[in-house]
Amino acid sequence: MNQPTEAAPICYRHPGRETWIRCQRCERPICPDCMQPAAVGFQCPNCVKDGHKDTRSGRLPYGGERVANPALTSYVLIGINVAVWLLIVATGGASSSLVDTLALLPKTTLFGSPDGTVTLVRGVSDGAIWQVLTSTFTHIEVWHIGFNMMALYFLGPQLELILGRARFLALYLLSGLAGSVVVMWLSDPHTQTLGASGAIFGLMGALLVVALKIGSNVQQVFFWIVLNVGFTVVGASSISWQGHLGGLLGGAALAGIVVYAPKQNRAAFQWTGIALFGVACTVAILVRAVALS
Repeated sequence: MNQPTEAAPICYRHPGRETWIRCQRCERPICPDCMQPAAVGFQCPNCVKDGHKDTRSGRLPYGGERVANPALTSYVLIGINVAVWLLIVATGGASSSLVDTLALLPKTTLFGSPDGTVTLVRGVSDGAIWQVLTSTFTHIEVWHIGFNMMALYFLGPQLELILGRARFLALYLLSGLAGSVVVMWLSDPHTQTLGASGAIFGLMGALLVVALKIGSNVQQVFFWIVLNVGFTVVGASSISWQGHLGGLLGGAALAGIVVYAPKQNRAAFQWTGIALFGVACTVAILVRAVALS
């Protein structure tokens, strides 16, 4: 029995003209007369016109504002991480009281030291809610901060150039928060977790979503993700796979909210989605904290 053949789409600007080509930006079918070469694929005349308006108004493809230095936010974040690390090193390294204050500890715990002393460390379940964010700026080992900051140096400016400063900063911070959510729910509640790795994995997840959206080659981003997942598995005893997983999924979800937002009322849709994501993470953390108290 013959199967019915799918009808070819019709150019939205020239009714009656069949075409299988779609505009890379609005995804509507366009005929050869409407095809305008773009960086990736083709765009329709309307989208090319809108793109020129965005360029003149200083807007990026997804609504962010163009900035003179798209690496500035990443440099500031690196500076904060390095400053906190230097303070920890100067006050005792792994034995510094700053670690107990800033690192993420789901449940208040008694920790013993080699000299026999015992310290009660306050956790999120006991009101130390700030740890879900401060832990993402806290490192002890030089290799840990070195690896994370190198990744931020290379990945951060690429995303800020695409998304704009405000959206990139929201993505970074909320990816770290999403990592903390998974740590709260899936890790040992008496184990401290620290480092920017959740936020860094969020950048990787976001870059993958952006690459898929624009039809770019995803092999390089995928290589970064696979390499870091492999590193997480190999060092599973000392690395928080929970934070990495939460950050990766959170960054991908946030990027999806930004790049797949409808053009009409785009900013309102994006910021509402980002805010709801942050609220959902906060509620999940609070619910877990109450359960552990």
